Amino acid sequence: MRNAFGLAVLATLVGFVSAQSPKPNPATVPAPRDKGWTARHEKFVEIAKKGDVDVLFLGDSITDAWGGEGHGKGPGAEIFENEFKAMKAANFGIGGDRTQHVLWRLQNGEFDSIKPKALMLMIGTNNAGADTADQISEGVEAIVKEIHKRSPKTKVLLLAIFPRATGNNKDAQALITAKLNAINARISKLDDGGKTVKFMNIGKKFLAEDGSIPKEIMPDQLHLSPKGYRIWADAVTPALKELTSN
Repeated sequence: MRNAFGLAVLATLVGFVSAQSPKPNPATVPAPRDKGWTARHEKFVEIAKKGDVDVLFLGDSITDAWGGEGHGKGPGAEIFENEFKAMKAANFGIGGDRTQHVLWRLQNGEFDSIKPKALMLMIGTNNAGADTADQISEGVEAIVKEIHKRSPKTKVLLLAIFPRATGNNKDAQALITAKLNAINARISKLDDGGKTVKFMNIGKKFLAEDGSIPKEIMPDQLHLSPKGYRIWADAVTPALKELTSN
């Protein structure tokens, strides 16, 4: 009876401790994806090993579509080839990535052989359906920390998560907009005047006067058209040149 009673008490205590222990934030736990994704990651590791990268683009499908070595011919590829390649830019964007996937990539070879002067980061929109604004913000903060841990002199051009639309559901649109605004407000505090991080919110440049997202800029209300990449390039090129010249 005593043993049974002791086991019951122990089980209760273990359950109590487990209930009190905070769950890990999935947006900050480095994680790989499937075999196709791993193959793309390994291609980026090969590019990194070749070196000679002064500017690195890092993110999800929106960054992926800039094109460059290791990518298809996305809507931003012509601009990347004609304007960013001369800046010794490489693109390590992978469609579908969340913050935890970018963290894993940084820790597993993509940042071992290069120390770019500037890195343009835009990540987090794929976390929005599963994670809270604070969790996503912590994921972005963890990425910036990892970048500087591995390359302290790399200056991060941190972009606010771009606006997106959810269709005709106004309540859903209000929720996603509020979440993205909260994330952007928090990660903007990483800006230290460009010494290590420069934050830019260029989202309004993609919007019409009434706040809607024109389909000629974002055909699916999330991913950019060539016109959208032109807007993006014009907005960030001066900042990238400034960050790489200092």
